[in-house]
This record gives sequence, C-alpha cells and structure tokens, in this order.
Amino acid sequence: MSRDLDVVIRAARMVTPEGERAGAVGVRDGEIVAVAPIAEDLTATRVVELADDEVLMPGVVDAHVHVNDPGRTEWEGFASATRAAAAGGVTTIVDMPLNSIPPTCDLPALDLKRKTAASQAFVDVGFWGGAIPGNVAELRTLHDAGVSGFKCFLLHSGVDEFPPLDADQLEQAMREIRSFDGLLIVHAEDAHAIEHAPAAGGGAYERFLHSRPRGAENLAIAQVIELARWTGCRVHILHVSSSDVLAMLASARRDGVPITAETCPHYLTFAAEEIPDGATQYKCCPPIREATNRELLWEGLRAGVIDMVVTDHSPSTPDLKALDTGDFGVAWGGISSLQLGLSAIWTEARSRGFTLADVARWMSEAPARHAGLSRKGQIEVGHDADFCVLAPDDSYVVDAAKLHHKNAVTPYHGRSLAGVVRETWLRGEKIDIEAAPQGRLLSRVTREGARP
Repeated sequence: MSRDLDVVIRAARMVTPEGERAGAVGVRDGEIVAVAPIAEDLTATRVVELADDEVLMPGVVDAHVHVNDPGRTEWEGFASATRAAAAGGVTTIVDMPLNSIPPTCDLPALDLKRKTAASQAFVDVGFWGGAIPGNVAELRTLHDAGVSGFKCFLLHSGVDEFPPLDADQLEQAMREIRSFDGLLIVHAEDAHAIEHAPAAGGGAYERFLHSRPRGAENLAIAQVIELARWTGCRVHILHVSSSDVLAMLASARRDGVPITAETCPHYLTFAAEEIPDGATQYKCCPPIREATNRELLWEGLRAGVIDMVVTDHSPSTPDLKALDTGDFGVAWGGISSLQLGLSAIWTEARSRGFTLADVARWMSEAPARHAGLSRKGQIEVGHDADFCVLAPDDSYVVDAAKLHHKNAVTPYHGRSLAGVVRETWLRGEKIDIEAAPQGRLLSRVTREGARP
C-alpha cells in the first residue's frame, strides 16, 4: 500500500466514521487508499505532518447553497461562492435551482448552470433540480442527468420564476418522483397560514416573527409527511426552524415514512430575543425563533431526528437587505454563512458537549449521503481525498469585509467563533484560492452505486 502514494497526511487527531483517533491517510490519484495508525510506515512523494493543535476532518459537504449564477451574479457567483466555501473548510457544495435565471427546472437550464460553473469552481459542485407547476414531465430527464433531487416550495419562493406547488401539484410531483426513486426536498411553510398571519412591515423583529408563525411550518410538514406516507416518495424537509415538528418527524420515521430533515447554523446560534429591531441581516424564512426553541433543535440533533446541518447560504446585494430602513417587510430573506458554517456550529456544539465527530457526521457524512455523493463526506478508503485542517481551539472575530462572499452582509459580523480552518484539500491537493480553480462538477450516484 505504501508504494506509489502521492500524499501521506499524519495527524494526532483525525476524524473518521468510527470517531476521533490518531492516524495516517494515504492518497493516490485523488482517492483515499489507506487509513492507518499514525506510526504505520506509509511513504509517499509528499508527507504532511499536522501540528499538534490541528485536526484532520473530512471536507464539509454543504448541500444547501444558493449560488444565483447565472442571472443574479451580483448577488453571488460560482467563483466567489466556491472561494468562500474553500476558505471555510467546505469541499463540496450542492447548488439550489433558484435564484439563478433561468431556474434549474429543465435540462437546458441544467446544462447552462453546469457550463457557467465549470470554469469557476474552486470546490466540487453538484446540483438540485426544481419542481414547479407544469414541469412534471421534466423531472425524470433531470434525474437521469444526475441532479441530486428536486426542490419545491409550498408558498411564494421570493422570486416569480420559481412558483410554488399547490396540494394537488405536490402529490403529482411526489408520485412521479417516486416512480424513479428520486428525492423531493421541500421548503415547508403553509401559504394559507402565512396569508392569515400579521403583516411583517416595519423594523420590529417580533412583528416579523409573528408574520411567519411556527404553525405554518408545522402544518406544511404534517402535509408533506402524509403525502410521503401515501405515495412512498422519499422526502426531505429543508431548514427546520420549529422544534414543534420534531415529534412529528420521529413518529413518521417509526411508521416507516421515508423522511429526513436538516437545520442551519443560524437556527442553532441566534435567538429571536437577541435580534435588534431593524437588524435585517438576520432575516431568513422560516425565521430565527426563540432561545428555548433553539435548544430543542439541538436536542433534535442529539436524538438523530434532525439528520444534518447545512447553511442555506442565500445572499443578496446589500440594498435588497434594506439595511438603510431596517424594514423586515421588504428586506430579502436570506443569510450568508457559507464560509462560516463549520466554525459557527463547532462554537455552539462544543459548549453543549458535542464532539468534532458529531460535527463531521452532521456537516459532511449525512449531507453527502443525502445528495447521493457516495465518494464524499468521510475519511475512508475509496472516498475522495477531501479534507479540512481545523484548529478547533483557535478563535477569530468575524469581519464581514474579509469574507469571500460577494456581498459583505452577514449577521455573524463581529461575533467570536471557535475553530480556524487552516487548510482545505480537494482530491489530495491543497486548495489555493488565488490559483486556477480545480473543482469538478458532480452527478448524483444512484442507489446501486453507479453514476447516471
């Protein structure tokens, strides 16, 4: 095994699927070919010894990223997004079908998205397709082309070119997706409940919170669970913010309903009581809720009811965040955190007794499996040699102006975070964000293990 290795990395602390231990990783042609005790005699062209304060982790797989390219590249683009990803220890992103123009709802749009990303990606990039009214006939074609699954909304998405599904359209899409064993991922807030909620105008965060009540999320997720039960379609609930749904999700799984769920760093970090009025950088949908709700989400992760943590990086230009007026009713709802997700979660996780192995499971292994990327997310033989070198005891204060996101707006600005990413490796090579991009475009791996 030691012959012809390209790289050997030795680390006193290495996170594998079995937990944290000392070890050595051997890499050949961008693939992990050996995971051995640290003292094992592996030789290679390059041998890297990590410092005592560094941990070798699998690269983060962020399966919920809005790159917005092409069409809204002033919001974000593949070059800026993937630079930010690499700086934050992320080695793979999966791009959402909106807010690009056109949205990724048919094969020509997917081809355009891939062509746009191909020369700009500093990390590997996969793609979600979209399920919108009238495109049921496109779903199998997109599936066969390798998208990870299909995103839908149950209320207005924020952009007119990506309309929501009503109840009948949702069931029709689920039956079609079930026919080829695909995956539907759902922004689950009930449109009728929100229509009857108080308006969100003005600078009071509490008023905005009441405009997106947890009942709207609870109702929509209950609907999705029952449709998944009837149709057998595999479903995934995006950005869970209401802890009320945890019991519903656990009950559905006990009944054999094929459902998974994610949450995001902002729901696990911030609390509604701490958000100043007019601070529209905190606006997202569904919203950041109360501190008691946040702690229950952490318990949902501990219990395994929530499977993974992804950022839902959803940037815009500063003017769309209405920072000058602080009006939550008109501000764009999205939080920029692609570069910060790993540090944000580690900061909060360690204070609650979790380990780096837990973080790797939530942010690398589970998202890779969810997106059908079987070579990603673990330090294990046969996987891509994608690594994050983390100094978990170092800390830094976030300066939005120094992030690689295209627009310097984030609620993490000024916040102290633990965990400094010192290096990010992609297929056995350290990423240099000042050099030519080396990321590749990814296709979903089928459940039988072959790429489409």
